[in-house]
Amino acid sequence: MRVPRFEPFAAVRYSSPDLDSLIAPPYDVLSEHDLDQLAARDVHNIVRVDVPRQGDGEGRYEAAAILLEEWIADGVLIADSTPTLTLYRMEFVDSAGRERKIVGVLGGLEVVDVGAGGVLPHERTTPKASTDRLDLTRATHANLSPVWGLSLATGLTDLLLEPGEHVGSVTVDGVVHSVERVADPDRIAAITTHVASDDVLIADGHHRYSISRTYRDEVRAATGSSSTAAELTLTFVSELVAEQLSVAAIHRVYRGISFDHLLHALESGFETAPAGTVTPATLAEMEAAGRLCLVHPAGGGTWLTPRPGAFDEVRALDGAWLEHLLDSTPAQVSYQHGLDELHELMVGDPTVTAAILIRPVSVAEIERTAREGVLMPPKSTFFTPKLRTGLVIRLLDT
Repeated sequence: MRVPRFEPFAAVRYSSPDLDSLIAPPYDVLSEHDLDQLAARDVHNIVRVDVPRQGDGEGRYEAAAILLEEWIADGVLIADSTPTLTLYRMEFVDSAGRERKIVGVLGGLEVVDVGAGGVLPHERTTPKASTDRLDLTRATHANLSPVWGLSLATGLTDLLLEPGEHVGSVTVDGVVHSVERVADPDRIAAITTHVASDDVLIADGHHRYSISRTYRDEVRAATGSSSTAAELTLTFVSELVAEQLSVAAIHRVYRGISFDHLLHALESGFETAPAGTVTPATLAEMEAAGRLCLVHPAGGGTWLTPRPGAFDEVRALDGAWLEHLLDSTPAQVSYQHGLDELHELMVGDPTVTAAILIRPVSVAEIERTAREGVLMPPKSTFFTPKLRTGLVIRLLDT
C-alpha cells in the first residue's frame, strides 16, 4: 500500500497579531465586491497577492510576486526559524444548531501522480480552462491557499488535541479560526508518521492539488530533480470523523433543456408530487423523507421520490441518480450551494430552466467510496467552514 509523505516546513506567517484585517476566504468563493472590501481593510491583506488585479495578463502575477517579496523583506511576513507544523482549529455552530470543533494540521503533503495511491480524489472534477492558479504559483513560487485533506488514519485527532504555541486567532461569520505552531521534533515526527500511515482523501481543493502536480512536473523538467519543495503542497489534514465535519449539499442548476423535457426525464426514475413553496424546511423534509426537490423557475417545487427499483444499479447518491437520468438529455448542469444563493440565481438568470435540491452526502458514504476507489459525481460535497487563506504560506524556492 502506497502512503503519502507529510512534512513540516518553515512556515511564513504575518508578524501582526491583527489577523482579522489580513486573512481572507479562499479565492474561488470571492466576488469582485468581496475583493474590494478585503483589499480596503489593509494594504497587506492576502487577497492583494492571492487574487492579483493590478496590471494585465502575466503582469498581474509578476506584480503579486513582487508584492510578496516586498512583504517578506519588510517584515510584514516572517518565516519560522525551523521546519514546523501548524495546528488549525475551527469552532462553530452548524446550520442544525450543533456545536462543532474541527482540528487539523497544516503541513506539506506529497504530490502524487493520478492513480498512484496515497492521496485520493473523492469526486470527479469539472474542467477549468483558466490557468490562473498555475500562473500565480509560477510567479510567486508559493503555496498560498491550502488544500483540505481528510486522513483515513484513525486517531489523528487525539494527536492534535494538545495545544501548540498560539500564533493567532480570528472570528469570521461566527467561526473561530485559531492557529498554533508545533516546533518540537518529537511531536512533529509523531504527527507526520501518523498522517503517512493511511490514505489522505482530498475534500476541497482538487483543482489546487492538480495545479501542484503540473507545477511539480515543470520543476522536475527544469531542474532534473525530484527532491525540491514542489514535490509537496500546502495541505490542511484533519481526520475523517463525522462529529467534526460539516458537509453541505451543492445543488444542481439546469439549462439548455425545456422544463417539460426535464420533468419527463426525471419521471422515469422519480414519483412526483407538489412540494409548495421551497424554504429551509424543504431541505429538512427531503432528508426525513428520503427525496429530492425540483425547484421551478417561477417559484414552488415538486417532490422527487425515487421509484422502487429505479436506481438499483446506481450508487445511492443523489448526484449519481440525476446523472443516470439526465446524461442522455441536452440538459447542461451547473452547481450552486445555499438555498438563498440558489433563489437569487434563478431570479436573476432567465437562462435557468430549473434547479434540483439534493441531500448532503454522509461522512460514512465519503469514507466508503474512498476505500472502494470510487469517485462521486462532480460537486457532491461542500465542506464548511472554508479554510482561511493567509494564516500560513509555504514557499517553494527554499
